[in-house]
Amino acid sequence: MLSTAKSALRPSLARLFAASTTKRSLHTLPDLPYAYNALEPYISEAIMKLHHSKHHQTYVNGLNAAEQSYAKSPSVKEKIALQSALKFNGGGHINHSLFWKNLSPSNADGGNLPDGPLKKAIERDFGSVEEFKKQFNAATAAIQGSGWGWLGYNSATNRLEIVTTANQDPLLSHTPIIGVDIWEHAFYLQYQNVKADYLTAIWNVINFKEAEQRLAEAAN
Repeated sequence: MLSTAKSALRPSLARLFAASTTKRSLHTLPDLPYAYNALEPYISEAIMKLHHSKHHQTYVNGLNAAEQSYAKSPSVKEKIALQSALKFNGGGHINHSLFWKNLSPSNADGGNLPDGPLKKAIERDFGSVEEFKKQFNAATAAIQGSGWGWLGYNSATNRLEIVTTANQDPLLSHTPIIGVDIWEHAFYLQYQNVKADYLTAIWNVINFKEAEQRLAEAAN
C-alpha cells in the first residue's frame, strides 16, 4: 500500500536517541555497528565512509548549531526563521541514524527475511515479499530529486505501507520500519545515476531483524 507522510513523530524513534535526552546536550555521530567495508560488494567502503563520516556528521553539526541558535534567539521571528534548519538537519540526523541500523552485512543478518511477524505482515499487505520490493523500489525511484523511501507502520490501520519523504524530511505519519536513502551521496560513487541498480542491490544488506524489532515495538 502507498501513502504520504503527514502527522506526528512516533514514540519508538526515541529508542534511537536515548543517550541524547539530557537537556541541551549535543547530538553526536553514532558509531556504525559494522566496518565501512562490511556491506561490500553492495555498498562500497568509499560510499560508506563518505556518507557516514562526512554527510551524517554535517547534519549533526547543523542540528547542534541550529538548536544553540534557537535557544539564544530573543524573538519569535528569529525562532521561526530557524525552523527550516532544524527540520533539515534534525531530519538528516534521525533518518541516517535509522538507516545505519537498517543495514547489515550479507554474511550476517543482511538480506535474510525469515518466517515470522514481519514476513507475514508483508505478505498480508503486499501479496508477497517480491511484490513488496517491486512496489517499494518503484515508489522510491520515482522520487523527484532527493528523498527517502520507507516501509512504515500505520497505527490507525495496523498495516504496513510504502511512504516517501522529500529531502531530509523524517517520516512522521508512520512508524519507520525500513528506510532507504535515495540521495545521490548514498549511491552515486558506485551506481552513478542508475537508481534501479542501487535499489536492487540494497536488499542484500537490509537488516530485517532490526525491521522486525521495530514492527514489534510499533504494534504493541
